[in-house]
Amino acid sequence: MRETSRSLEIIEPVGMRVLIRRDEERRTTRGGIHLPDEAKIPVITGRIVALSAQVENDPDYPLHKYDKVILDPRNNIPVDFEKDNRLFVVPVEDIVAVYRRGESPVGEEDEEL
Repeated sequence: MRETSRSLEIIEPVGMRVLIRRDEERRTTRGGIHLPDEAKIPVITGRIVALSAQVENDPDYPLHKYDKVILDPRNNIPVDFEKDNRLFVVPVEDIVAVYRRGESPVGEEDEEL
């Protein structure tokens, strides 16, 4: 029996960049209106798949793997790595917000006691 060697390809961003898997494009608005193929709602959200070492070690950018982010899509560099092609290398400056779980305001818990 002959063993075959499989190599795993990894994409590692360099400099002040992250690798993001963009969310799928929406074809329906929140109100339930179906959009024609020509109309598109710009996709500006995604999940961080990998961070460059420089971004990971920079305290000015509190980003982590798997964070959901909102981004400016103009400077995204597509990565032809998967057949659905939703991977993009994005400059960290183009990440405009990170989704975080909120905590209840201070004192709100005390009111119930």
